Amino acid sequence: MLKKRSVMIAKHRTSVALEPEFWAVLEKEAAIARISFAQLIMTIDRERGPRPLASALRLHALAALQRKV
Repeated sequence: MLKKRSVMIAKHRTSVALEPEFWAVLEKEAAIARISFAQLIMTIDRERGPRPLASALRLHALAALQRKV
């Protein structure tokens, strides 16, 4: 089941729906980096290129998990 969250990016509010497991990984990544969750999302958004934000967030979470293997 997807969990929808509202995020503020470049002074615009948008909603993103991801599985709760992805949100958990992203929240942990923000905590480890000692940045706010919003800052992490903004960083991923800036670096995503033409990829949809939800896809970029999933790929970031996957890469974070792969770094730990």
